[in-house]
Amino acid sequence: MSELHKFLFEGLPVRGMLVRLTDGWREVLSRRATAGAFAAPVRALMGEMAAAAVLMQSNIKFNGALVLQVSGDGPVKLAVAEAQSDLAFRATATVVGEVPADARLEAMLNVHGQGRCAITLDPKDKLPGQQPYQGVVPLHGDRREPLQELSQVLEHYMLQSEQLDTRLVLAANDEIAAGLLIQRLPVEGEGNLQGRAGAGPSQVGPTPSGGTPAQPAWGRLSLNEDEIGLSEGFNRIAHLASTLTREELLTIDAETLLHRLFWQERLLRFVPNADAPQPHFACTCNRARVVRMLKGLGREEVEGVVAEQGRVEIACEFCGVKYHFDPVDVGELFTPQRDQPPGSSTVN
Repeated sequence: MSELHKFLFEGLPVRGMLVRLTDGWREVLSRRATAGAFAAPVRALMGEMAAAAVLMQSNIKFNGALVLQVSGDGPVKLAVAEAQSDLAFRATATVVGEVPADARLEAMLNVHGQGRCAITLDPKDKLPGQQPYQGVVPLHGDRREPLQELSQVLEHYMLQSEQLDTRLVLAANDEIAAGLLIQRLPVEGEGNLQGRAGAGPSQVGPTPSGGTPAQPAWGRLSLNEDEIGLSEGFNRIAHLASTLTREELLTIDAETLLHRLFWQERLLRFVPNADAPQPHFACTCNRARVVRMLKGLGREEVEGVVAEQGRVEIACEFCGVKYHFDPVDVGELFTPQRDQPPGSSTVN
């Protein structure tokens, strides 16, 4: 069963989380296998992204979807992982070329330096005028060196965009996707991802003629930046975390792993309530969303597909469910409700 462990280091401004995705992660892969399995490096990347998305969502307790995506100019066009507030997660990828068995992040997504990583916070209950928050960073470091691991990209993101020292260890195989996050506690909440998640409608908009762009509260300089790299406690804990190998992360149980890494530290463990959400696979696709998408395409295009293929079939890239629309269904889409005859509702 998938599990999530949260802890603090007593007397230090440092928090940590350990996630192990097991049954839910295997379901992600098994659903994809029916449509053609991804190459091993892509599966590993998706697993690391799923673990990282769950860690970040749990870290900020955001009421909505946290979407982590990497895109670029390599054989992997796009990889996406999404985690909801109840820790339901899903992941998928779009592959347009052959992925070598030993491919790392640069070879998969950043062949010509165009790779990007984006984190989007999409509120569940949007306020009037509120837009999702998105932060984007390139897949290279400060010296333009290509980053080869997703963990390096996310550490760089947290440092540049959130002014928070972070150490991440991520690993995944076909049985388990796991991650360890160690982070310096923020001095000021508004300047980091958690503060941005809780912000109201975005204050960024068109710049008045002759004026200066409006700056949201979370965009102002915060005290977090002044603390970067200066916490001896964080630096010590981060060094210990860095000794963890991918193989250890995937094979050692949580209790043993935390004891081995931090046996000289005093950990304050959070014991979750019996009804506390645990990481699990779930997909948010449904027929109503597919209907809205088809209506957005327009009647002419949708009916053209029916004329050519006899029906419209839409498959969810995340869970593999197929939604079928026969000619009667398509007629209903573009016919006023009062004039609609009964149709089918086929889902595979």
